[in-house]
Amino acid sequence: GKVAQKTLRISKVFGIEGRKLLRPDDDFDSLKDFLSTYEGSATQTEKMQLDLERLLAADPTLAQRLEALPGGVFSGKEHPQPGTQAVFFCFSLPGEDRDAKVWNETAGRSAWYLYIIDGRRIMDQPEEIHDYIRCVPETPRNCVLPAPSLREIRQKLEKHITQTYLKQVQAPVGVKPILKCWMELN
Repeated sequence: GKVAQKTLRISKVFGIEGRKLLRPDDDFDSLKDFLSTYEGSATQTEKMQLDLERLLAADPTLAQRLEALPGGVFSGKEHPQPGTQAVFFCFSLPGEDRDAKVWNETAGRSAWYLYIIDGRRIMDQPEEIHDYIRCVPETPRNCVLPAPSLREIRQKLEKHITQTYLKQVQAPVGVKPILKCWMELN
């Protein structure tokens, strides 16, 4: 129904849609998800999906409020490890719609990245990033990084995506990742 569609859309934005059926182009993570479902143990992806479902169930207005958020939402929260700073990004990575012969957001996928400031390191596995960014509606907002630093980090991430994902899928010049939301952790 409508709620299932909204949940799926929200899950897709956050990059945590559940994949139960295997296709030839699926990666090994899908196979692990499938096997753990078959064996009865919950994967990290499923735990993330359950977290989202619990939040949506606890607040009937949440799905609608998430839908209404503008693109490029920014926030900040305390980093789980004191004295550490990072910036989380959720990008929509365009894909090629082969039938229409165009590159667009619908044919692509969502991707999470966590830029660790001290080590200038980029994490890109949602299962690893989840514990850093996990929060609830009551989590206090905490934004302290100066705008120029944030802008510089965002540019590094966009360059990273161009050199990795966009190069790998052979995207034409001009195709760019679309920033959906970002959050500083400090």
